[in-house]
Amino acid sequence: MSEKHKDDVTGVETTGHSWDGIRELNNPLPKWWVYTFYVCILWSFAYWVVMPTWPYLTGDGWTYTKGVIGYEQRNVVTNELAAVAEGRSGAIEQIATMPLEEIANDPALMEVALGAGKAAFGDNCAPCHGSGAQGSKGFPNLNDDDWIWGGTLDDIHTTLQHGIRWDADDETRLNAMMAYGRDGILNRSEISDVAEYVLLLSGQPHDGEAAVRGTAVFESQCVACHGDAGTGNRELGAPNLTDAIWLYGGDRASIVETVSNGRSGVMPAWGTRLNEGTIRSLTLFVHSLGGGEK
Repeated sequence: MSEKHKDDVTGVETTGHSWDGIRELNNPLPKWWVYTFYVCILWSFAYWVVMPTWPYLTGDGWTYTKGVIGYEQRNVVTNELAAVAEGRSGAIEQIATMPLEEIANDPALMEVALGAGKAAFGDNCAPCHGSGAQGSKGFPNLNDDDWIWGGTLDDIHTTLQHGIRWDADDETRLNAMMAYGRDGILNRSEISDVAEYVLLLSGQPHDGEAAVRGTAVFESQCVACHGDAGTGNRELGAPNLTDAIWLYGGDRASIVETVSNGRSGVMPAWGTRLNEGTIRSLTLFVHSLGGGEK
C-alpha cells in the first residue's frame, strides 16, 4: 500500500511506494526543465506545419505533407550544383576548345579538368572499370601502362569519343579477335598447341613440344595482328602477349577459350552522350591515373 513518508536523510517526501524496504524520493523536475519540455512540444507542432514532415498514402502511392513554406532539400542541392556549374562554366568552355597538352600545362585549368573528369568517371565509367579504375575481367585497368589502343592524350580522347566496336559510330575503333575454334578455322589440337606457344611467349610454364608445333600456327594466324614477337599492335587493338597483363586471363584454359571463341568487348562512344568539355576532362583524368603516355 502507498504510505506518505518523509526521508530522514534528505527531508524529501517519498512517493509513498516501497519495494523491499526501499522508498522512492518524490523529487519533482525543475520548473525550467518542465517549461523547456513544453516549449519543445509546441515547437514540434509548429515544425510539422511549416516543414515537409508526415508521409501518407494516396491513390498514386506514398507522398508527404509539403509544409507551408514549400521547403525541399532537393531544391537546395540543385541550386548549389547550378552555382558550382556556373562558376566552372568559363573554365569548361576553355577546356572544350584548348589543346589537351596546353590544358595539362595550365595548373588552374588542370585542377578544374581533373575535378570534372573524376566526377564524370564516377557517373559513367566506374560501373565497368571500377571506382578506382582498377578494371576487372574484360575491362582494362586504367592505372597501369599497358594500353590496347594507346595511352597518349590523343589516343585516350579518341577512344572516349568514338568507343570500341560501337556500331552507332562510324569512326569507332574496330577490330576483333576471331573465334578460331567456333568458326572452324583451327582444330582442337592446333588451338591447344598455339595456346602453349602463347604461354611460352609470356614466360609461363608450358609444354615445349606443343609450343614448337604452335609456332607455325601462330605465324600463320596470329602474326598479322600480334606481330612476329607477339608484342601486339595498338593500331589494331591487338594486345601484347609477352607480358603478365591479361584482359581475359592468361592461364591455359583462358587462352584456349579466347582462341576458340574470340573476344569482342564493347565500349560506348561517349561523344554522343557527353559534351566535349566533359570528354576532355575525362581524358585528362584517365591520363593522370598513372599509366598515361606522352
